[in-house]
Amino acid sequence: MRTTLLEIIKRAFVFSLLLIVVRGPALAQNPGQNIAPVITVDHGPNAPAQQKKPYVVLISLDGFRYDYAQRYGATNLQALAARGASAPQGMIPSYPSVTFPNHLSIVTGLYPEHHGIVANSFYDPVRKQRYTIADNDGSWFRGIPLWVLAERQGMRAACFFWFGSEAEIDGGRPSYYLKFDEKIPDNKRIDQIVAWLQLPEDRRPHFITLYFGSVDHFGHEFGPESPQTAEAVRHVDESIGRLAKELTKLPLAIDLFVVSDHGMATVEGDWINLDRYADLSDFETSGSLLYPKREDAAEKAYQQLKGASDKFMVYRRSAFPPELHYDRNPRAGDPIVVAAGPYAIRAHAPRNSSDEKPPPKGNHGYDPRGMMAMRASFYAAGPDIRPGVTVAPFENVNIYPLIAKILGLRNGPVDGDLKVLESILNVRAGN
Repeated sequence: MRTTLLEIIKRAFVFSLLLIVVRGPALAQNPGQNIAPVITVDHGPNAPAQQKKPYVVLISLDGFRYDYAQRYGATNLQALAARGASAPQGMIPSYPSVTFPNHLSIVTGLYPEHHGIVANSFYDPVRKQRYTIADNDGSWFRGIPLWVLAERQGMRAACFFWFGSEAEIDGGRPSYYLKFDEKIPDNKRIDQIVAWLQLPEDRRPHFITLYFGSVDHFGHEFGPESPQTAEAVRHVDESIGRLAKELTKLPLAIDLFVVSDHGMATVEGDWINLDRYADLSDFETSGSLLYPKREDAAEKAYQQLKGASDKFMVYRRSAFPPELHYDRNPRAGDPIVVAAGPYAIRAHAPRNSSDEKPPPKGNHGYDPRGMMAMRASFYAAGPDIRPGVTVAPFENVNIYPLIAKILGLRNGPVDGDLKVLESILNVRAGN
């Protein structure tokens, strides 16, 4: 890098301090003014019955592996664990362990095969369309995100970034949200969360999301064991510490959840191109996902790929391991290729050789049950969380019913189960 991460962080920090000094008094008056272009959807005031409910701030640290806090000295997260609950051996992402599916699993309580976002990009053989990062069409999504659940029951919600928060899902949006802009400094994001919580009671959101992506970025570019990733971990930990301190100043019952979507592993070897082993001429492809145009093409490719390499396994979708919950949605493709280790797998190399790039130094998406490095982080503290509690590894779909319980929201059937995490709650939760 031409500019070191430390220099970038220092510049952002100085800029943020100037913003706070010059603009600080205006923050609580208008949640969008001088901080970020907040989009407001008028759902009316908080219902009277909801105004005395607790508050939940849910933070995602993209790519923050379960062991990063201990490995790289994230003291604020460790302090959060001591004050509340944590999963020392990690939280289990849904398969595949990538960003979009898991962010949606956390806030819908559904596995990817049920909420429909089966990868960061994919092909839908029924719609005959491709889904990409730029697509905020809510018709791609299934399930009811926590912010929609809250709004429907008269409780205001806000999203400072979260996958899906820009789309109208099942007819709903949060009262406050922003278009994703990774250039917004972390301090400005924190300022906005605090400003929302300083709004008048009738407009104050009770469920708020916040997202930080830098750890994932440096994990990909430099690898999970790199000094750059370690420095990014410590920086985002400082942001968590600052937010936690600001929240304690507010006269509100706030539960703070800090989670991640997946872990990160060091990639081994060069690209593995599946078309080296199988005829994929009768397929639509997206990354390593394979979509046959005919059944005979699917079976032929399966037979060609089966046993072709010790770097991957292949299944017909109907015979996919049921514990991975990935066999019921045609968007997953057929056959399905699963990496046997931290390998970079794709259907084809780029058509133009000038577009070829080496694999990232760090990556994810692998089977979280077979690779510890895919496990995510989980921390929670606040008046509704018992202090000093640790939990065994659990699937991330179980966060949804837990937060719904704390907020006193009624939720319908989901893949998550409140019983998995209910033991970390104080008796007042949901009152």
